[in-house]
Amino acid sequence: MSAAPFIARSDDPRVARLAEEGWIVTARSWGAQLDAADADPDRLRALVARVAGSAVLRELGPDDAGAILALDAATLADYPGGPATRHAGLTPESARVPAPGRRGYGAVDAGGALLAMTFVDLDPAGLAAETDVTVVDAAHRGRGLGTAVKAASVLGLIEEGVTAFRTGGSSENAAIIAAGAALGYRIDEEWLTLKAPGDAPRT
Repeated sequence: MSAAPFIARSDDPRVARLAEEGWIVTARSWGAQLDAADADPDRLRALVARVAGSAVLRELGPDDAGAILALDAATLADYPGGPATRHAGLTPESARVPAPGRRGYGAVDAGGALLAMTFVDLDPAGLAAETDVTVVDAAHRGRGLGTAVKAASVLGLIEEGVTAFRTGGSSENAAIIAAGAALGYRIDEEWLTLKAPGDAPRT
């Protein structure tokens, strides 16, 4: 029977021990922080404005539930990386926003189609936010829509008093890394997924 993957921060002492035992790094991921005090509202508004010709950025609501679930299902197989960044898929309950501790923002075209979305979870005090998922319809990638919905979420939540934002993703996902950097996020942690010798090829 194969051993379960081991996921830990790169500075966890157990990582070095497992590497000595022959465990192999099969995926890398990262976490990043943006403090509201360090955010640049003008820059964030510019990222939103950049897509104004093709989409409207707005907070998602109950009437968007069907479109949310459809876009999530259409992009479910597109997540790079390993188990640390795997997205299990939204449910009718988790797609229902706004909800206590959960918000969603989307980019909608002139015909009402949902092109991109991001979901954010809030702590009970409403002071810290962490990105749950950000996705863009495959036909509309490379246009800045993912960055724009993330920027819209940060702008909206800063106005509501959120002071700290977290995001993350697979180190293979260059688009989401670039989006985080554009918003002002700073990577402050790396996570490794390791598998026992013989269970998986080295990456």
